[in-house]
Amino acid sequence: MPEPRIVTLDLDGVRTALAWAAAEGWNPGRADAEPFLAADPDGFLAVTVDGRIAVTASVVRWSDTFAFGGLFIADPEHRRAGLGNLLLEAALAAAGDRTVGLDAVLEQEPRYARLGFAPAYTTTRWTLPDGVVVPPPEAETVEARELAFDALVEYDARCVAAARPAFLAAWLAVPGADARVVVSHGGIVGWGMRRPCAEGAKIGPLFADDPDVAELLWRALTHGRPGPVQIDAPDPNASAQEIVRRHGLVPGFTTRRMYLGPPPEFDLGRVVGVTTLELG
Repeated sequence: MPEPRIVTLDLDGVRTALAWAAAEGWNPGRADAEPFLAADPDGFLAVTVDGRIAVTASVVRWSDTFAFGGLFIADPEHRRAGLGNLLLEAALAAAGDRTVGLDAVLEQEPRYARLGFAPAYTTTRWTLPDGVVVPPPEAETVEARELAFDALVEYDARCVAAARPAFLAAWLAVPGADARVVVSHGGIVGWGMRRPCAEGAKIGPLFADDPDVAELLWRALTHGRPGPVQIDAPDPNASAQEIVRRHGLVPGFTTRRMYLGPPPEFDLGRVVGVTTLELG
């Protein structure tokens, strides 16, 4: 077997990883590669064998104290060859002394536990089936691009572990995306985005101060739109569970949020829908 090499992925390499993710049923966005790479241009790694990508992984360094891992996928012909362990070691080394978070599929939880990751909570993928009618929103929302970008970055940072302006600028520019903000008393109280995916669409993020704002954003992003629509909702979030119950969403797979190192501080109570399982 040729000597494996660890490389940093370029845009085409990230697209390859996302194509593999689509084949695994993870349903990534159709144009996720550009904003993913904007988040951390050196954060997407692979093991190559004879010049071909064999295993991929990401470790996006959001700040000096926090990184997030994902896109850990192996080409079927290279599975169970030890290459995944090699890449995980490289990814964790790239994170340095940062806390590392990830959303692990449940069958991989023991693997990460052996590396020292500790579970924090579960997230469930829910689907609004095609043909289900969502009522219209009861109030107006604002198109995200009409607001001061710095204000959106500041609000978003309360709901994740770090400010992420480069990523958000690219995320808002995804073709076909619809990003909506709720403003009250001159300040942002919630925002959400819907983007086209390999199958249907996903809403992510959906961040909201309270259940009423969450419901308003959900309706604004789903009313009168073709389905199916998916959202990755943290199980502890009460607003998410109310939307699931009220609108008859169907559960899919579950992931476990895990951390290696001290868990970061952010307001999980605002996280109705995760931005993306690959980046947190």
